[in-house]
Amino acid sequence: MNPVSSKLLYLASAITLFASLLHYACIAWGADGFRFMGAGEAIAQMAERGHWYPAFVAALVGTALWIAALAACAAARGKPKLPLHRWILAVTAVVFMLRGLAFPLLKPVFPENSDAFWLTTSALCLFTGTLYALGAWNFWRSQTQPKLQLTGKKI
Repeated sequence: MNPVSSKLLYLASAITLFASLLHYACIAWGADGFRFMGAGEAIAQMAERGHWYPAFVAALVGTALWIAALAACAAARGKPKLPLHRWILAVTAVVFMLRGLAFPLLKPVFPENSDAFWLTTSALCLFTGTLYALGAWNFWRSQTQPKLQLTGKKI
């Protein structure tokens, strides 16, 4: 894989790992963490009451992001270790890009979030999705291109 693709995937991995850690931090931080991260007041109130759902969803999303970060980092090194790594990269790209583009549909569902929140997170998701898409495309190409082997035998 070329060095540019590796850098794209390393950057995507770092951003996604940070997002994963933020989701885990919400669990530890509690209701205020969910509010700060823009989960919405209903989720924050559920967390205040000790309901299992907010922590479960945060852990689920955090784990999915962690797996995506791991897949991107492994692909950037050229040594994928996860099964279906190419598909993980492609699906992650699509999910991030859809999240970035879907904010006009999501905004009415979470009216307490500011315009700055929606613009910032949506731009970050589009940027990260683009990194995954470019990196995954280059990685996929490098994995499917035939490799020329020189054996030293005369033809």
